Amino acid sequence: MALKFSIEASKRPEGSKPNALRRGGQIPATVYGHNGTESVQLVVNQKEAEFLIRDAGRGATVELKVPDMNWTTGAKIQEVQAHPWKGSLYHISFLSAKG
Repeated sequence: MALKFSIEASKRPEGSKPNALRRGGQIPATVYGHNGTESVQLVVNQKEAEFLIRDAGRGATVELKVPDMNWTTGAKIQEVQAHPWKGSLYHISFLSAKG
């Protein structure tokens, strides 16, 4: 069964600063459970992430594509961190449906 919502991510560059990523239009993200207890640091496009959170909602299961790793999986939007009154995204956590 194909999932209704999807987002494409890329591996987060080593040593990159979260605020610098946000200024560049990228949102830091993490996917947990990728390979057992392993987590992977990612970045997603800010506009795509905003549309995803708005349309799919927190807790939804989405298709997460990571071309850098040649990997696609279903993932639950586990946590969304946003500025308290501006609403701008800080970080998204995904929980992989399978390793």
